[in-house]
Amino acid sequence: MSKRCGLVAVIGAPNAGKSTLVNALVGQKVAIVSPKAQTTRARLMGIAIEGDSQILLVDTPGIFSPKRRLDRAMVKAAWEGAESADRLVLVVDAAASIGQRAEMVLQGIEGRPEAKILVLNKVDIADKANLLKFATELSARLEPEIVFMVSATSGDGVADVKKHLAAAMPEGPWHYPEDQLSDATDRMVAAELTREQLYLQLHAELPYASAVETEKWEERKDGSAVIHQQILIERDSQKAIVLGKGGSKLKAIGAAAREAIGEHLGRKVHLFLHVKVNPRWSEDKGLYEDIGLDWSN
Repeated sequence: MSKRCGLVAVIGAPNAGKSTLVNALVGQKVAIVSPKAQTTRARLMGIAIEGDSQILLVDTPGIFSPKRRLDRAMVKAAWEGAESADRLVLVVDAAASIGQRAEMVLQGIEGRPEAKILVLNKVDIADKANLLKFATELSARLEPEIVFMVSATSGDGVADVKKHLAAAMPEGPWHYPEDQLSDATDRMVAAELTREQLYLQLHAELPYASAVETEKWEERKDGSAVIHQQILIERDSQKAIVLGKGGSKLKAIGAAAREAIGEHLGRKVHLFLHVKVNPRWSEDKGLYEDIGLDWSN
């Protein structure tokens, strides 16, 4: 039986559940998730295997109205992720009405030549009475080849999506080794896992005004890794939020991030975090390169 390999762009409005779906399709965590919108900033490829098919899943940032350079770079990355894809998977939050952000996505992919798959996510918490009507209306607009109703969080319906994608991939050699789950470097993943903890543990608006940069990475003879990261924020007033009383919040963020990075690497990690105030971090060209975004937009 011949091998298959293809590119699938997973797109949608912020907080539709794209990263959760990609993780479920891959079978392991490759993209950070949080209840907050706009968690994903760069394009991240998750690699799923189903039978003889390798499915290259591009988890794109949510599409929204960009205001800052970072916003513009994220939206540009999302639409570039859709180009030349063998399938477009549109993830829609079935538990929410079509708001302005979801409408932007719908208008952006209407009439595109790529074959489309519509995934209605969060059906476990959606209004069942309106679900079929919702699916019918979206199908009329997008003309997808198939519609799936899933809960990416629980995994219900995800196996069916994976089987369909596997069969839809064009014949061709696999692009990555069988045991590779993502194209992200360990440095990038480490920074993302720490940023995830900022989202999960800080319930203010701070995460949108912050970034994490891996400054130094040292391999020890005992097999462990020493990682130094800086958390970039825009204002002095935000420093107290990240540090917490007596530095307790930063310690909690560091402990959870260290555990997550260690689990990802499969070895012991010594993680050192410090907080740096830089009002212009979102204009730093090097940071954009580190997270895989185009600075010149």
